[in-house]
Parts: sequence; structure tokens; C-alpha cells
Amino acid sequence: MMFFPRPFPSSCVRWLSACGAALLVAACASPTSPVSAARPAAAAAAAPVKVKVFVAAMFEIGQNTGDRAGEFQHWYERYWKGAAPMAVPGALQPVYCNADGVCGAVLGMGKVNSSSSMQAILLNPQFDFSQAYYVISGVAGTPPARGTIGEVSWATWLVDYDLGHRWAPEENKPGEPTFMPRKGYEEYRRFKLNPDLVGWAMKLSSDTPLKDSDSARKYRLRYPDAAARRAPFVGTGTHMTGDTFFHGPGMSKQAQYIARLYGADDYVITEMEAAAITLVIKRTHGTDRVTSLRGAVNFDQGNPKESTLQHLDPAPGETAGGFAETVENIALVGTRVVDHIVANWPQWQAGVPKP
Repeated sequence: MMFFPRPFPSSCVRWLSACGAALLVAACASPTSPVSAARPAAAAAAAPVKVKVFVAAMFEIGQNTGDRAGEFQHWYERYWKGAAPMAVPGALQPVYCNADGVCGAVLGMGKVNSSSSMQAILLNPQFDFSQAYYVISGVAGTPPARGTIGEVSWATWLVDYDLGHRWAPEENKPGEPTFMPRKGYEEYRRFKLNPDLVGWAMKLSSDTPLKDSDSARKYRLRYPDAAARRAPFVGTGTHMTGDTFFHGPGMSKQAQYIARLYGADDYVITEMEAAAITLVIKRTHGTDRVTSLRGAVNFDQGNPKESTLQHLDPAPGETAGGFAETVENIALVGTRVVDHIVANWPQWQAGVPKP
């Protein structure tokens, strides 16, 4: 039984019978009561962060600042140094936000890990993603015929490498593909990203001065391809998402076959998350505001003088180099776009302007 300190008007009695005592307290408390006095403060505390840009990284090596940088550290040091972490149940790491509406988090490596974190963050009531742009950011591999160590690439297409049937080459006619798409995955296996947004990304960042290293320069000379020997640059193309860390000229040829089979551009990047994260975003907010930004830290196959296994398991001192420079390059390129969107938010909040 509940006891009230004073008589209630007849209107409140009707509320009690219709809605229960809990609603009665909220509806009939006087303006000076503790319940109504606390309500504005509670509502203010519960107001979600209006996200303008969300930056998704896949891993960090150690701390978010002050040590060897992984995929998140340069972003963190630019936008969130000193920001309070916001825990999200179901996400791998907390989310950080600044006063300008730029938020970011480490989602985890691989399709399941990263997409489950993204789903938890998107559905968390602490955030309002209704007008958000996304930068899916990280390191990657590249085929030597298309890219080089230290380059940074904006995706035009995202293609899932895994949604299909595969079989051993010896069980096929020589030279024929050993991959067949599985029916029913047409809307899951490839995404064409907004060409206007890609155009803006290139317009804003294509002339970014990029870092390089002596070790990367020396390593590139092992490859005969003109693209592999290039200095780092900003480019575009298809990003191939696969939980399988495919490697070697045979697997690279198959990846290119899949990209062309799906009507995408030539693949220039191999990575493990973007298509899965984009599917999660698509189901809640669509893909018009999604970008994928990757920096190449390795070639997806060895040079003509080494086997695939030798390339996968190099001897000491035989690695590509250039990792530190590449993760810095990714942030140098990406922050140009993030900063422009935030600085010109009245022109961007309703959608991507025409380039």
C-alpha cells in the first residue's frame, strides 16, 4: 500500500486508476517537488551526442597516446586527447567524442568483431547518428600491380571476398576460376560508395604531403611493377574485405576476378572489416555517408624471386617497413575530410553537397 502526504485532486485519482501509481507521481507532482526539479537535469544528462563524423579504427598497439602508434593513436591525439571514454555494452572499446561532434572508437579486427562493435555503438542511446558521416580507417595490403607501401586509398567499392563457394584448384580445369558467388547474397557482398563523397574526399586530400621511409623505399625496389615502386600517393579503387588473409598471386588474381564479376572497380586494397561494418550502417542509416580509408603496409604477394610462404614469413630484416609512416599518412589524409565536414556543417548536415 502507498501513502501520500496530501489529498489528490479527482484528476489524479483518474490517472491512478488508468495508468497506475508510477505515472501518478510523475504527472501530479508539484513544480517545486523533488521529482519535477530533478527532471530537467536528468533530461539534460540523457541528451545523446549528435555525431557529425565517426572514425572507426580496428586496433591499437598499446595505449591511445604516448607510445608506438597503431590505427587509432593519431586520430585520438588530434580529436580526443583528454576526452572521457564512453563505455558501450557490446563494443570492444569505449567511444570518445569531442565538443565538435567528432567521435571514434577501436572496433576490433575481422568482420564479426568489428561489425558487432559497430552495431552496439549505433544502437546505443548515448549517440545520435541520424546525420553522421563515417570514416572506416586502418592499414591494409595492396597488389603490387596497383599500389605501393605508404599509399592511402579511398574506396569506391567495398567487396566481400568470402560470400561464395571455393574449391581446390586441382579439382578444376586448369586456369579456370575456383570461386562461384552464392545466390542470395547480392545485397550483402558489394557496396558502391557515394561517388560524390568519394569525389569530395579526393578533392580535399589528394595533394596531402605523405610520409615515407628509407626502408620502404628500399623494399619497393624488390618488385618490378611501376606501381609498386611509386612513392606514397592518395588514390581510389575497390577495397576487398575478407576474414581470410589471402596471399600470393593466385589469390590476388581471384580477388580481381571477384571484383570484376560484381561490376566493381579494380581492387587496390585488401582488408578485413569495411564491407561488414558498412552492412551494419546500411541497415540503420544507409551508406551515402560512408567512407573507407586505408593505408597499405604490405604487398599481398611476394616479389618474383620469393615464394608466397617466404613472403608471409620473412627472415629478420626482410619486412616491408613504413608502418609508422603509413598510419600517420592515414590520419593526415582523413583529417582533411573530417575537419572540412565539421567546419562546414551547415552545408553537410542534410547530405553530401555536390563536389
